[in-house]
Amino acid sequence: SVPADASNPDSVVVSVLNISATLGSQAVLPCKSYRMVWTQDRLNDRQRVVHWDVYSKYYGDNKMERLCDMYSAGDQRVYSSYNKGRIFMPKNAFTDGNFSLVIKDVAESDEGTYSCNLHHHYCHLYETVKIQLDITKKAEDAHEYWDGEKPVIVALEGSTVMLPCVNRNHIWTERHSEEEQQVVHWDRQPPGVPHDRADRLIDLYASGERRSYGPLFIRQKMNITNTAFALGDFSLRISELESADEGTYSCHLHHHYCGLHERRIYQVFVTEPVREKKVVNLTTHNIAPAVDPNVVRGHNVINVIIPESRVHFFQQLGYILATLLLFVVFLIIVVLVTRKRRQRGYEYNVKKYGEKDVNLKEFTVDTTDLTQYKSEDIRLDYKNNILKEKAEQARSFPAKHIDLDKGNNELLH
Repeated sequence: SVPADASNPDSVVVSVLNISATLGSQAVLPCKSYRMVWTQDRLNDRQRVVHWDVYSKYYGDNKMERLCDMYSAGDQRVYSSYNKGRIFMPKNAFTDGNFSLVIKDVAESDEGTYSCNLHHHYCHLYETVKIQLDITKKAEDAHEYWDGEKPVIVALEGSTVMLPCVNRNHIWTERHSEEEQQVVHWDRQPPGVPHDRADRLIDLYASGERRSYGPLFIRQKMNITNTAFALGDFSLRISELESADEGTYSCHLHHHYCGLHERRIYQVFVTEPVREKKVVNLTTHNIAPAVDPNVVRGHNVINVIIPESRVHFFQQLGYILATLLLFVVFLIIVVLVTRKRRQRGYEYNVKKYGEKDVNLKEFTVDTTDLTQYKSEDIRLDYKNNILKEKAEQARSFPAKHIDLDKGNNELLH
């Protein structure tokens, strides 16, 4: 799609109009283009043609003369026997878009104003390129310049000159589909809205496909007739006009096969209808006060504006608090479960493969390699490392028995 921007080179703004309508009336935005009508003509080879003409004053008759022409599916034709083999166009002109005219052995009689005429009857497109050719006998005078309206070529007599006529638009190609190449769409820009934020209203295709956008009441009040492509009338009808319908409307015409991209832009203003003033006797009792004609009264609709920003903030805050609360509850549960497992301790169950209980009685223990331990060693219960060390020293070095009475008796003797 092409936005409603006059600086966009991909489309041509055909018209820009200001339209005013009264409130409650029906407005029609005209948009007609008979070039959008598909004629279903199958003679495509005769629909595209290019021809060169010359307006010469050499013979004093001041008349236009046809030099040559060529159709998209035929050979070029040169009208004068004198020019056959001397002037020609490229054979692949309709493929390359280059329709330049080549003139060999330039003579004084070739001086004049030449026109290259491009016609696409199928799409109703007509273009003309004009070039002025002057002849000189001095080589230093040969040059080209622009006279403000057309290019001027000063060629040396007897030389070969080429008059350019280039059109590389895709209107000269052989690809088309009548149902896919034609489309019309309407856009609307509310006041203060840039063109790149315009609202799409309707898309209409030559195949009959129609797409409407926006709320239901917009789709019901803005419409295009079903015979738009048959009549070439793509006017937008807006019923029950309201103040909210003001804005910039743009009609976009696209004919991709014909290379047509046009826009029509409309500024729509809605005015209040003129009302008659009524004189009411205010001294009469039990009569409602008069209606002020200066007060604008629309539909009986109450518009409630909710501050979306605050509501959005509180919603986000609620989501965050709920997430934190769930995290705290989960953390408390984990702490309680961990504490309970520590109090009970860990229980281990010895099981066989396949989740079967293991009976310890089934195992026989070989006691031949077991060393006999003294019952004293087994019954030792040490309170700390000091007692254990004393006990080990006692076993290593047997205790000495000292008889104090025996020593005293020896001393007495």
